[in-house]
Amino acid sequence: MKFSYKKYPQDILRPVIRIEVKSKNQPSVPYEVLVDSGADFCIFDAGIAEILNIDLESGEPRNVAGVTGVQEVYYVHPVTLLLGGWEYQTEVGFMPGVSRFGHGIVGQIGFFDQFKVKFDYQKAEVELMKK
Repeated sequence: MKFSYKKYPQDILRPVIRIEVKSKNQPSVPYEVLVDSGADFCIFDAGIAEILNIDLESGEPRNVAGVTGVQEVYYVHPVTLLLGGWEYQTEVGFMPGVSRFGHGIVGQIGFFDQFKVKFDYQKAEVELMKK
């Protein structure tokens, strides 16, 4: 399945795709995520946890340091991810303040371990194939 890159100001293209996130008996929530091969884990905004009625701080706390080196805490919870007709269960981290980026991040554990991912910047698309 192919997804077009999202275009940002100054003609910047990024592999941002639309998925859905679901928890327990809650309806799914649409959410945009950056397909980030450099990310170790999937991290979504804490606001998504709130919409899904997930008690944020009841999850396992972990720390992450991004490109700035500043340590931040996120909380791991089981969820179901849906995209392109595929549905699978995984764990993601929820962290306050991720919404400042305008999207969440899907990384190696929880996304790349589920799909073969092919980036094509010239065509401005990312292709996902279920493993």
